[in-house]
Amino acid sequence: MAAPRRPADDDRSAVVADSLCDLSAVELAARLRAAEVSAREVLAAHLERIERVNPTVNAIITLVPERAMERAAALDDHLGRGGEPGPLHGLPVAHKDLAETAGVLTTFGSPIFADHVPTQDALVVERMAVAGAVMVGKTNTPEFGAGSQTFNTLFGVTRNPYDLDRTCGGSSGGAAVSLACGMVAVADGSDMGGSLRNPAAFCNVVGLRPSPGRVPIRRALAPWSPMSVEGPMGRTVDDVTLLLSAIAGPDALVALSLEEPGTGFAPPLRRDLHGIRVAWSPDCGGLPVDPAVREALRPVPDVLSDLGCQVVEGWPDLQAAGEVFQVMRAWQFEVVHGPMIDVRPQDYKDTIVWNVEEARRRSLADHARATVSHGELLRRVGEFMADVDLLAGPVTQVAPFDLDTEWVTEVDGVPMETYIDWMRSCSDVSVTGLPALSLPFGFTVDGLPVGLQLVGRLRGERDLLAYAAGIEAAVPAGRRRPPVVTAA
Repeated sequence: MAAPRRPADDDRSAVVADSLCDLSAVELAARLRAAEVSAREVLAAHLERIERVNPTVNAIITLVPERAMERAAALDDHLGRGGEPGPLHGLPVAHKDLAETAGVLTTFGSPIFADHVPTQDALVVERMAVAGAVMVGKTNTPEFGAGSQTFNTLFGVTRNPYDLDRTCGGSSGGAAVSLACGMVAVADGSDMGGSLRNPAAFCNVVGLRPSPGRVPIRRALAPWSPMSVEGPMGRTVDDVTLLLSAIAGPDALVALSLEEPGTGFAPPLRRDLHGIRVAWSPDCGGLPVDPAVREALRPVPDVLSDLGCQVVEGWPDLQAAGEVFQVMRAWQFEVVHGPMIDVRPQDYKDTIVWNVEEARRRSLADHARATVSHGELLRRVGEFMADVDLLAGPVTQVAPFDLDTEWVTEVDGVPMETYIDWMRSCSDVSVTGLPALSLPFGFTVDGLPVGLQLVGRLRGERDLLAYAAGIEAAVPAGRRRPPVVTAA
């Protein structure tokens, strides 16, 4: 038998680079802070992974390697001089192309902004930089973040790394794919009706929709609206917790921002799961759910019970949430896009125009009724949550669907009237204002990821993350890397 081939130097370098890319962000950050590896070495490994994998999945659509190398070198010098490292010191990140980045192309996925280079960073970008992150570029998003299918006319479609013929979800699809493929360590996303949670579920990563105001949005055109939030994504719950600790906290320019500092979320967060009450619903209170998703989540009650949870089947009454969400979403689209649509309607995709038309079709009386209905819904949810610690249900009502399908028109035989109805498992929860997390849980028989949605109490991110970490430890799904990486 021939002796095993001794790896060449470049082979060993590739193995080391791959191992750096596949570490959790928490572990990688610890090695960087201890100077066991340099920020330049970590960046080089991730740039190599991007060069090898990104052409296949099209997740990172703007790359700034020279700028990133300068940043990594500066961080290494800072640490070498005895400087204090930030919580994200040396971690490669890519920002969603809805977040403005000073000096770096920010298109919002729209031809209107094809050449837009901002002069200021969004607050989430600024905070990640202050914490020591190294920006490598921008991640793909559907036009203006509308819809849970990541494609646009500027950069094309982003593919699911578990099945290249399927969607990665959206609108934080590029972020989710970048994480799943180990091209970045953590990523920021945003969520109105599921834009953090849907792609996290479709790509087998973790995504947290925080409470409104937990991560302030400085340039929000609807400053008191609780619908759109920004939040963290990662490959593990601890990674999400780490990023939340860097981007959460009050901002004097954002009236909606919460006072609690982000440092209170530093990992690890852990809570004993014994005795906590979990309300489990396989269909989020009666929504149509594809049988493949139901089957993948079928073990949930047993897993939770084995961890010591008291599992009851139930869900708060969110029947009115669909109409409330539609009205609030339409109003926000009018605020943000109405003036520009009047000038350049041909440059918007149909679904965005539809949202604005919905806003203009509805009356102030419609908005008043939705506001009253919203208040009644919040009271019912508050009463329900007083008796449970956690809600558990599906993140998505379907598994990742074909790339040539813009949006799902039918779920388990039930027609969907609009392009966002198939996302009600997420958008209904958005209306409650409760923090919600997508946790990798299982796979369909076709090998497509399925996420478990965990919903915490009002402003209860700390407990939610602690419970999620305990459940994650008992579920191996999140450790399954996509074929596009393992076969590369």
